Amino acid sequence: MITIGRLADYAGVTVKAVRHYHERGLLAEPGRDSSGYRRYTAQHAIDLVKIRTLAAAGVPLARIKDLLDADEATLATAIAEIDDELEERIAQLRRTRDQLAQLRGGDRLFVSPEVAEYLDDLRELGVSERHLRLERDGWILMRTASPGDAARWIAEKRDLLADAEFRALCLEHDAAYDWAADDPRLPGLADRTRNWFAGRPESAAAGNPAMARLAAESLPGGSSPAWDRLARLMAER
Repeated sequence: MITIGRLADYAGVTVKAVRHYHERGLLAEPGRDSSGYRRYTAQHAIDLVKIRTLAAAGVPLARIKDLLDADEATLATAIAEIDDELEERIAQLRRTRDQLAQLRGGDRLFVSPEVAEYLDDLRELGVSERHLRLERDGWILMRTASPGDAARWIAEKRDLLADAEFRALCLEHDAAYDWAADDPRLPGLADRTRNWFAGRPESAAAGNPAMARLAAESLPGGSSPAWDRLARLMAER
C-alpha cells in the first residue's frame, strides 16, 4: 500500500494537488486502514500520472475525467480540439502583447507617426504636459473626423516648428493659459500672433474651419479666461 505522500512523490506532484484531484472527482479516494490512513494502490499511481500528464499538456481539468479512459480515437480528437483552443489563446496573448508594446509607445498608440514626432518636438521645445495633451487629443479628433485635412495640417505644423518666432509663440501661448484675463501682456501677444500669421501663406486649416471649431469646442480644458480674451483680441484688431 502507498501513502499519499509517497504517491505524490511517484507522480511528481504535491500532496495538495492529489487532494485537489480528489475534490474535482478526477482521482478516486481510497478507503482508510484501521489507523485511519488512506492507502493508495498502483492503480491510483497510474491514474495520477495520467492526470498530471494531461494537465501539464494544457488539458483543462474539466475535460480530463472524460479522457482518462477514452479510446485512442476519442483521445486524438479531443487533443486536436484542445490544441486548436491553445493556438487561439496563444494568438490572443500575442495580440495582447502587441497592444502592450504599443502602450509603451505612449502617444504612438493613438496618433499617426507624424503627429507623434510633432508631439515629441513640442515636448523637447518645453511646452507643458497640458498643452501636449490638448494637442494630442485635438489630433485624435481631427484624424477621426477628417483624415485628409489632419494629414495636411500636421505636415504644415511640422514645417512651422522650424520658424523661431513660431516656436516662441507656442511657448508664450502655452504660458498664457494660466494668466489672468486682464493680464497686460495679452494685447502684445495678440499683436505678435496676428502679425506673424499675416506674413504667412494661408494655412491648410483655413480650408476646413468647421473642423478647427470642432477641435476647439470638444476638448476638455481647451481654453481658459486668458486664452478666451486672447482670441477676442486677435479677432478685434
